[in-house]
Amino acid sequence: MAAALGLAAAALALGEVPVGAVVVVGGTVVGKGCNRREVDQDPLAHAELLALRAACGRLGRWRLSDATLYVTLEPCVMCAGALVQARVGRLVFGATDLQYGAVGSQFDLPRDPRLNHRVEVTGGVEARACRAVLDRFFGNLRAR
Repeated sequence: MAAALGLAAAALALGEVPVGAVVVVGGTVVGKGCNRREVDQDPLAHAELLALRAACGRLGRWRLSDATLYVTLEPCVMCAGALVQARVGRLVFGATDLQYGAVGSQFDLPRDPRLNHRVEVTGGVEARACRAVLDRFFGNLRAR
């Protein structure tokens, strides 16, 4: 989660919503990403999707059943769906997202029994640190 928090800080420096994500396989980081929607003008440039894309490129495969994705914020519907599609084995996230969260807050896609794959989920890891960087970003935004 420390690496994901570092990427969240990088997103913050870019003026993005500070979310960072890393994909780990066998103890090695194989993909990483931070939010880049504003920089790239791409609605799909979420930290999780960028990290998954990098991991698949590095590993040369799209099935990530042996991978753990660490992300600082509970994934949205799009990103939670991507976890299922990529067959990610485990998700570890920090802060919950009560408005858009799709891993228990609003929806629970990775554990939905109607889907063909379920993701093991651990939430609330380093939640205070993850929430603090988000609160700083949104506090600064409101102050403007």
